Amino acid sequence: MTETKPEKPKRPKPSGRRRALSWGIQIGLALVIFLAVRAWMARDMVEGPAPEFEAQLLDGTPVTLADYADEPMLLHFWATWCPICRLEEGEIVRLSQSHPVLTVAMQSGVEEEVLEHLNERERELAVINDPDGALAARYNVRGVPATFIINPDGEIVFRKQGYAPPLELRLRLWLARWL
Repeated sequence: MTETKPEKPKRPKPSGRRRALSWGIQIGLALVIFLAVRAWMARDMVEGPAPEFEAQLLDGTPVTLADYADEPMLLHFWATWCPICRLEEGEIVRLSQSHPVLTVAMQSGVEEEVLEHLNERERELAVINDPDGALAARYNVRGVPATFIINPDGEIVFRKQGYAPPLELRLRLWLARWL
């Protein structure tokens, strides 16, 4: 005599509504985690009034933050040795063609090395060389890339460490006119 195994009860397939709710909860949770990590990464970066500075661009032109007081501007810290910076370099250049952009090459060597990097990659940007990280320290930048959007009143209205999607930067620059 052979023994028959009892059949396992079949589970009903989840309904489309239940599946959609499950996906919605998972996506929402992933978004909350993403935003929390992003906020944690930028937690030490300067807020409020942007620290003033006097510096020189790579071409010798003197520059201050006040030179950009007419409209919202992007202050972008990067490094020649940073792979994420290289990834977004082209977008920062394109953004600089329609918006005021000032970049800071943080701990990337002497001016000649930064210029060589820009020439190799055929990039034209307004760049301050910050070989010892002194300017970055004034903004509490501990990693690159780091991006600040400063409104015409000199207030930091957005700050981010890590890759910044170009559409987000354009939107935030546009919003900074009214913030």
